Amino acid sequence: QVQLVESGGGLVQAGASLRLSCAASGRSFSTYGMGWFRQAPGKEREFVAGINWSGGNTYYADAVKGRFTISRDNAKLTAYLQMNNLKPEDTAVYYCAADPRGRLSRLRADFGSWGQGTQVTVSS
Repeated sequence: QVQLVESGGGLVQAGASLRLSCAASGRSFSTYGMGWFRQAPGKEREFVAGINWSGGNTYYADAVKGRFTISRDNAKLTAYLQMNNLKPEDTAVYYCAADPRGRLSRLRADFGSWGQGTQVTVSS
């Protein structure tokens, strides 16, 4: 399994941008599909964005479509989530996850490896 470490979270005002990074260990990173999920207090963990092994296909939750962009750099073993025009409702702990099948997925059960999460707080 690949090990994942997120970074880049913080406290920002509404309308600001943040870029989250997910650094992976292991040379098999380029074969994994990657996803970003988030969990707000008292809520279920929800899908945010996904990308397949090559980066050629992406998928977004409706709540973030047009504002967030998922990408990956397989040479750097890193996935990213660029978040623009942040809103208070984006406040959550953000997790990256890896799907060993390499496919594009939004189902939590498809992801076998998870990071520890990074906090994003958006003030109004």
